[in-house]
Amino acid sequence: MKIIGITGTLGAGKGTIVDYLINHYGYKHYSVRGYLIEEATRRGMEINRDTFVEVANDLRAKHSPSYIVDELYKQAEAAGGNAIIESVRTPGEVESLRKNEHFLLFAVDADPKVRYERIVSRASETDHVSFETFIENEQREMSSTDPNHQNVGRCMQMADFVFNNDGNFEALYKQVEEALGRP
Repeated sequence: MKIIGITGTLGAGKGTIVDYLINHYGYKHYSVRGYLIEEATRRGMEINRDTFVEVANDLRAKHSPSYIVDELYKQAEAAGGNAIIESVRTPGEVESLRKNEHFLLFAVDADPKVRYERIVSRASETDHVSFETFIENEQREMSSTDPNHQNVGRCMQMADFVFNNDGNFEALYKQVEEALGRP
């Protein structure tokens, strides 16, 4: 069983990589966002980025910095087969997943203006924000000394592969293929 974790900046293409791995290699998808939507709904909270951050931080503080991805890993292990866990956001999550022999961490980034245009066009419930709010949200999630809070910047530094997604789908897919071909 191969497990790929994916991290990266907002709107960089994490979902595009997930879709590629599902459609071309049959990976099963386990989503932190999906997990948080279920938990926020159970708690009767509004579905938005601030709620996701609050719920994730609360779960990590109550259980462990890697709690959410550990729960998703358990689901993946029970189902068997190759899996991708989207989106790894704390160094503790990376460290926990690294305990598994067949784990790789992918990170993806792109120019902020390109990423903002992408999130505006995808128009999910968390994407209805100004460019300034988009940048503020990202900065909030990029670094923290609290192990229970998001530190995407550090996660990206810990990645086995970092993809630049300023180009088209084919350029991104080529980078993914090269990473998968690694011995």
